[in-house]
Amino acid sequence: MPKPITVLVAGATGRQGGAVARLLLDRGHSVRALTREPRSPAADRLRELGAEVMAADLEVFESVERAADGADAFFLMTPLDRGPKAELRAGRWAAYSAKDAGVRHIVYSSVAGTDWVTGVPHFDSKRQVELYLQELGVPFTIVAPAFFMENLLGPALLAGVRAGRLSMPLPAARRLQMVAVDDIAGLVRLAIERPAEFVGKRIEIASDELTGPEMATALSHASGMQVAFAQGSLARVRAQNEDLARMWEWLDRVGFDIDIEALRREHPDVGWHSLARWAHAQDWRPVEEVGLEQAPA
Repeated sequence: MPKPITVLVAGATGRQGGAVARLLLDRGHSVRALTREPRSPAADRLRELGAEVMAADLEVFESVERAADGADAFFLMTPLDRGPKAELRAGRWAAYSAKDAGVRHIVYSSVAGTDWVTGVPHFDSKRQVELYLQELGVPFTIVAPAFFMENLLGPALLAGVRAGRLSMPLPAARRLQMVAVDDIAGLVRLAIERPAEFVGKRIEIASDELTGPEMATALSHASGMQVAFAQGSLARVRAQNEDLARMWEWLDRVGFDIDIEALRREHPDVGWHSLARWAHAQDWRPVEEVGLEQAPA
């Protein structure tokens, strides 16, 4: 095991930040878990695992600087819920605050494909944070994930799968590269524990690549239900969220282009997940079986 260090983890009560925090704690590191909801059940679970939960808003300089004081590394991910402009502000302020507090290494979770302008607002805001990190002068590593497998656990997609239908606004033949948050955490752990090997690198990350029907087959085997793929309506997505509609358009027109086999060879310690392996670890039972109180918010 490596020498324990103190790591500041943003978004620690969410799926991605939570996976990073739990893995670092399991490795014996000291974790300062940043969250806007320090009294949430997720925050309580992190406390039980040994994390120091700290209330902070990435857009508030003083709160991040206070939390970062004495930390060795900072896992930075930026929130989407306030929109791309706020995400950019949060990324810049948080990185600046961490540098001012003396943090020696920032690992930023961006998104694959942002080494060019995509036209997807929440992709391009992450690209701007990457460019700011390059200008800031603090040692950094960029991990750039593809589409999250955990998106399948979102309310709309999960309800569809439980009803036997996987609906995405992509043609059936279009392949989609995906990543499990545990695999992101695995790569982040390597970068934090072995900074000499990772500082200055930008690593795009995906765990698997499948078409919609292939995803439906994997989910069928994992859930024990018959799940069929159906191309969803992009217009319906656009009516609800223009940013997400542009993302789906880009995924169809361009898409991620990650050499998954090379990534697995170069970083075998991550413990990579296929969609099938990931899906077998999830609970796909209908809501009436798991109970409404356990359904995702």
